[in-house]
Amino acid sequence: MTLARAPRSTLLAIGALAAALTLSACSGDSNGKSGGGGGTNFVTGTGGISVVAKGERKAVPALTGEDLTGKPLDLADYKGKIIVMNLWGSWCAPCRAEAPYLTKVAEETRSKGVEFVGINTRDAQINQALAFEKDFKVGYPSFHDPTGKLVLKFPKGDVNPQAIPTTLVIDREGKIAARALMPIDDKQLRSMIDPLVAEK
Repeated sequence: MTLARAPRSTLLAIGALAAALTLSACSGDSNGKSGGGGGTNFVTGTGGISVVAKGERKAVPALTGEDLTGKPLDLADYKGKIIVMNLWGSWCAPCRAEAPYLTKVAEETRSKGVEFVGINTRDAQINQALAFEKDFKVGYPSFHDPTGKLVLKFPKGDVNPQAIPTTLVIDREGKIAARALMPIDDKQLRSMIDPLVAEK
């Protein structure tokens, strides 16, 4: 099916995804503040990281699909764990910059009940995504989502991914607790994870 023959709803969804994912990962005001608007119940933070108070968090959507090797991948299999979800593409320079930090923290926090899962998007050639994982020694799976269908499952106006890269941290109840709309380092990532590890 060509785009000219695609249903209008499909074209609108593709357009919305393209617009959302082309937003700057470093958007915000001159003080680096982000979040806080649109009824998301974010506590506005600096440096592109926003957090949600425990009683105000919303559930992550059900995500199922395949990883980059074609194996089934289901977010529900991580129930009861803290999940760090990173939206990335092999073509994305900021994603390359943050990849070593994600790999490092994934190894450091696994024993604390933290699991990492990626969403690889807009990579038409899967071999480029696989090369990325090999280059950065990524030891956790990523959904293969070349057209952004999984990204569109996040409710509009909620704590959804709005840039590449985006990192979400999901609490043990399956609710989104923090979001970074920028490339992050290990210290920033730990600042999002450690409070959830301490939660009872």
